[in-house]
Amino acid sequence: MPDVSIREIERVSKDALLRHGANENAAGIMADAIAWAEARSNRICGLYYLESYCRQLATGRINRRATPSVEAVRASVLKVYADDGFAQVAFDAAFDQAVTVARETGIVSVYIGRAHTCTALGWFTERGAAAGLIALGVTNASPIVAPFGGSKRVIGTNPIAFAVPDGAGGVAFAFDQATTVVTLGAVNMAKEAGEPIPEGWAVDADGNPTTDPEAALKGSLLSTGGAKGWGIGAMVEILAAGLTGGRLSQDVKPLKAPEGEPHDLGQVFILIDPGTSPQFGERLAGLIAGVEADGRGRLPGFGRVPMETVTVPEALWVACEGLT
Repeated sequence: MPDVSIREIERVSKDALLRHGANENAAGIMADAIAWAEARSNRICGLYYLESYCRQLATGRINRRATPSVEAVRASVLKVYADDGFAQVAFDAAFDQAVTVARETGIVSVYIGRAHTCTALGWFTERGAAAGLIALGVTNASPIVAPFGGSKRVIGTNPIAFAVPDGAGGVAFAFDQATTVVTLGAVNMAKEAGEPIPEGWAVDADGNPTTDPEAALKGSLLSTGGAKGWGIGAMVEILAAGLTGGRLSQDVKPLKAPEGEPHDLGQVFILIDPGTSPQFGERLAGLIAGVEADGRGRLPGFGRVPMETVTVPEALWVACEGLT
């Protein structure tokens, strides 16, 4: 497998997106998001999605001419119309205004509607933390999770991401996780590799535990923590679809299918200025010290250094280069 620099991944991604119809701004933002994910070992949200982006740009499932618009509907609420384009581009269009509002009022909610899947939510929330704000983000997806105790798939993996600034332009705490035991992408990757999945990831269409990724894709992924995880996934569904007017997961077609209706997904972000609490920095430092007291623990994301070079499966890299 070849070792590829993050800079080269960004270049190839941008060239591929431009060739398939993305404009310069969108291609640059999406190439950055892909490289960001790869630099953090999140391959499922990195190069693994590049071909899908390109195919959907070519067919029009992603609007190549999308022009996001931002509306301040309340003093601390921004609604962003993604125009069936990339969620990252819509977020970028609202970001400076959102930061200004958060610093003026203490908090801002950003509701993105009519958007493509946002892949790595952490790209959004860590950008907020880098600007000195606490950031929380949620989104829904295509249906792959049945209610706890049920059998009909209703919601998606419905991830949630959170990031906290360290007060020096970096990130003190960050996580980005599905509300299921594993992401849908991980199951798809196992299927493509012809490998089994661990028991406990999913059940088949009859509700029986399975290690067959094909059966899992016809059945349901399992919520993290059973009923508790299902409740969090349902909460994400209500926020992401309800506040943005986006589609419910049960109405979303497969995210990577090259043709079909636009995803019409919603993403919700809440940015909070920690400066509203004089004790914030002290409390954060106290938590970090407590976590690290035994020399074994650390907060998720704390001290993480993004990689500059990553190992990419040869077939994947060849496919990506072929898109340029």
